[in-house]
Amino acid sequence: MDTITEGVEFDTTAREWRCKWSADNDKKSLAELQKVLDETKAEIKAVDGVKSVQRVVCGDCLDFKVVIALPEPKYEAWSDAAHAPEEAFLEKIKKIDGVSVVETQTYTLMPVEL
Repeated sequence: MDTITEGVEFDTTAREWRCKWSADNDKKSLAELQKVLDETKAEIKAVDGVKSVQRVVCGDCLDFKVVIALPEPKYEAWSDAAHAPEEAFLEKIKKIDGVSVVETQTYTLMPVEL
């Protein structure tokens, strides 16, 4: 387990692909985003070590996020491979009318024991 500082340990690193979608045209951009994710699932599944994939949608702030988590020891190799298929996914969603603020972020994930 890696430690960021005393008491802050983690065993999972995640990469988030995110954007804003538009409610215009009966939320067509959101439907198109989901189609691109569906088309990309096999490539994501093929990433060595994928632990989980989550899709987050907020209807209030119009967020669409894909969070791909890997065990920390597997993450560096994926990072070195430019997080493939990230570039292709982002290029596809940038072309969807109504999609804006396309970004990525890397962070750690760790369950909190209650």
